[in-house]
Amino acid sequence: MILMQGKGVSKGVAHGPIYFFRRAEAVSARAQNADPETEKQRIAAAQEQAIAQLEQLAEKAREEAGDEAAVLFETHAMFVEDEDYVDCMMTALDERHCSAEEAVELAGKEFAAMLAAMDDAYMQARAADIQDVTRRIVNNLMGVAEGGIESDVPVILAADDLAPSETLQLDKSKILGFITQGGSGNSHTAILARTMGIPAICGLGESLSAEMNGRDAYIDGDTGQVAIEPDEITLGAFQAKFETQREMKELMEAMKGQKDVTLDGRDMMLYCNIGSPEDVAAVQANDGQGIGLFRSEFLYLAASDYPSEEEQFRAYKAVASAMGGKRVVIRTLDIGADKQVDYFKLQKEENPALGVRAIRICLNRPEVFRTQLRALYRASAYGKVAIMFPMITSVWEVKECKRACQKVMAELDKEGVPYRRDTEIGVMIETPASIFVAEELAREVDFFSVGTNDLTQYTLACDRQANDLGKFFDPHHPAVLRALKMAADAAHKAGIWIGICGELGADLEMLETFLAIGIDELSVAPTAVLPLRAKIRKSIAKTCTLERLES
Repeated sequence: MILMQGKGVSKGVAHGPIYFFRRAEAVSARAQNADPETEKQRIAAAQEQAIAQLEQLAEKAREEAGDEAAVLFETHAMFVEDEDYVDCMMTALDERHCSAEEAVELAGKEFAAMLAAMDDAYMQARAADIQDVTRRIVNNLMGVAEGGIESDVPVILAADDLAPSETLQLDKSKILGFITQGGSGNSHTAILARTMGIPAICGLGESLSAEMNGRDAYIDGDTGQVAIEPDEITLGAFQAKFETQREMKELMEAMKGQKDVTLDGRDMMLYCNIGSPEDVAAVQANDGQGIGLFRSEFLYLAASDYPSEEEQFRAYKAVASAMGGKRVVIRTLDIGADKQVDYFKLQKEENPALGVRAIRICLNRPEVFRTQLRALYRASAYGKVAIMFPMITSVWEVKECKRACQKVMAELDKEGVPYRRDTEIGVMIETPASIFVAEELAREVDFFSVGTNDLTQYTLACDRQANDLGKFFDPHHPAVLRALKMAADAAHKAGIWIGICGELGADLEMLETFLAIGIDELSVAPTAVLPLRAKIRKSIAKTCTLERLES
């Protein structure tokens, strides 16, 4: 038996084989004087595999979100066999005697550049599709598993750590839990695990090694313990936890359909955080009242070029439609800091958490912002969409955002495109500056949502991604809680609602403090909804105190 100790960042117990995450090589193989006929056969096999993959993805999308959602994958399948695209590959093989990988990459670059140079906006947008198709064929040639996991059974996924773009493309149906050498409770791996409702452990360090690949393991996301091929005593302890976990799930099922209201009649909105349209299934399975944070950056992180208005519209529409009139708060582009996207070509910064990120990028790149706002407003015709701006520090930023919204609405009016004119506008409260000007901000918007991860980071001067800060990164710190109270008071003075969309919102021990502060909404991982509902229904709001703010 091997025992390892890390930091539990998503609760629960899991059992299965360890599988080390396999990354695609950044540069494909460059064969010299390759036989063109052999390489042509390899390309044909990779194309056939790509078409089969895309047909499966189209079918899955159709089942989950309807025919329109499947169109993207069906379009990609057609591109795989496009005559001009394939001719580019064959020409490269015949003239250069290069590898199949290089021929496909060259064809992808040439074909994408040709489409991007066209005057037609629709054809320009197809350049990103060709790049996606190219990457898929190259991955097939190189034997890189779709979704990063090549296994017939679900696994405990192990890695040094996972970038946001990597977590987005994982085949989540094959993951029982996560274990990583690095990372923190605020890493994207941890956030994904909580969204999926599976255990995760970070900070295992070098004790977690690739030699453990394939070995049977148990992990406990509560204690941070990993046991590989456990002895009888340890196995018994894990099995007992499994049984407790099963019983708790049964108890939580009884909470479905119940109202989120305290014993003395105080209502609380329980919403969910999601990272992609496929997460809506988890929201519905856990009876979330709405979506309080849809991280739209998944579209940018998963793409090789700027996602088009149509691509974004399809994603936002799918979520809004699936939620059937319940509020869907979509956060505008929030990249920078730990979420880097190569094609944005952001300059390297000494301290990116304090640099050009989130709304600063949007205001500096109005065309990128306009594209997203058009997609958001168009999607508002299919549900109750609300738009939320991140990383706000000044009133002038909000006014600029609202001006951009007005321009987009005027464009859509002129084009006769339907949208909801009463679409709510909100801002994230996640900096000390936004706290100090909260009263002025509240007069400009319809709601506040507090990002407690960043608010804690900026208030305490603690890097939220650092795994070794431990007790110094304390979201329960009185300064953070007093900031929450100041924001809540400002919101209610202006007659708007305030929520929390950071990880702190799921902390059951903090619920009574949130009630005392006056928080109206909690947006959490879907699996946190039912436990919070059970706690809310046992609470008495008028007896809750602000004691934690004074300690």
